[in-house]
Amino acid sequence: MSPAGPPPVPGGRKPEDREAARQEREARRAGHSSSEDVSGGGPNWRERAERLTSGRAERPPRQERAPRRLAIPRWKRAPRQERTPRRQRSPRPARAPRPDRSAGTGFRRGRFAAALGAGALVIGLIVAWFLVSLFQPLAGDGRGDGRVSVRVPAGAGVGAIADLLERRGVIGSSFFFQTRTRISGRSGELKPGAYRLGEGMSIEAALNALAEGPAPDVLNVTVPEGRARREVARALPRQLRGSYLTATRRSGRLNPARYGAPRGASLEGFLFPSTYELKKGRRVSALVDEQLGAFKSQFSKVDMRSAKRARLSAYEVLTIASMVEREAQLPRERPLVASVIYNRLREGIKLGIDATVRYATNNWDRPLTESQLQVRSPYNTRANPGLPPGPIGSPGLESIRAAANPAKSGFLFYVVKPGTCGEHEFSRTDAEFQADVARYNRERERRGGKSPTKC
Repeated sequence: MSPAGPPPVPGGRKPEDREAARQEREARRAGHSSSEDVSGGGPNWRERAERLTSGRAERPPRQERAPRRLAIPRWKRAPRQERTPRRQRSPRPARAPRPDRSAGTGFRRGRFAAALGAGALVIGLIVAWFLVSLFQPLAGDGRGDGRVSVRVPAGAGVGAIADLLERRGVIGSSFFFQTRTRISGRSGELKPGAYRLGEGMSIEAALNALAEGPAPDVLNVTVPEGRARREVARALPRQLRGSYLTATRRSGRLNPARYGAPRGASLEGFLFPSTYELKKGRRVSALVDEQLGAFKSQFSKVDMRSAKRARLSAYEVLTIASMVEREAQLPRERPLVASVIYNRLREGIKLGIDATVRYATNNWDRPLTESQLQVRSPYNTRANPGLPPGPIGSPGLESIRAAANPAKSGFLFYVVKPGTCGEHEFSRTDAEFQADVARYNRERERRGGKSPTKC
């Protein structure tokens, strides 16, 4: 038979010892500490203590601890061995250098300084241009250039005088003339009257001329635009000596044949209209010389390319311009009237311009009669096709330009528009033209035969 329980463990406790330990644990849980039992000196404390220890195996003796190492003074210590150097790390990639802020600031400052310098240069140039335009140190006095007749009306202010001088080509800028006049305090020195001034004068020279005033012994002869030689001859002042008609037949100053005129042609058309300044008692030949010189100067400014494409000579352009000058009272209608003449010549239609009949009959003021409209003359464009033999007067520059470069239109007719001052109705067909003529005649009859215009 095997024993009732497990064999005792060598050096272990007996069953009764384990029981006693269990009871002691239960007593502790109930609030009775074994330490109190022992310290309290209960009657069985020695027995329990002996019973607890009697069955234990004797513990092996503790090993002796190694004696503590005594601290050795530093001066007696052996030198410390060198440590093994740490593993060298791979070098980091080099970083891009940071921008030098001071260098950027310097660049910005330099750029700002350059901008300031450029701005100062521009301002300096503007100021220099203004001063040169105002004082015109290189401009002449206009004595060697073409002469221009200017009439300054009484009561005209500085602005009106400046605009007049600019339009006539005496000065280059009305603004600088006004500025210079006011800065110099000479606004009250400008005198009205008729002057003979040079083209492209300096502001100072023009101021001096207007401050000096017109010459007392000078005649101002005005030749209106489009006037024929016979008309001008009747209007000349008596202070001029000689016959204008005789002086305008021919002149050594200009040969009409060089412009395409037929042999023996007079100077009709070449006597440029303007205001001329002549001393009293001069001969009319002096006026004619002035007119011919002005014509050469002004005609050189005209673009003749369109006329050459139409195979027209300069003399034929002058002839067309003389009719345009008489027919068109409004500047904007000059190119249109010229286009009608071009179109009718191209279509072979008679021009039918009454101004040529007036030239043939020397009737410029009275209504034309039926007999005059049927006069036998090469200048009667109602009866003869094509252009008249020559100009019917001396046209101005704008009419010459319109005749040399007409508008592009399909108009073949025009008639005065009732209720206007010289405005025309332009039409392309005969039916449109007849309707415009009928309207004109109705208005004329309503007014008792007088012109239905408002001039």
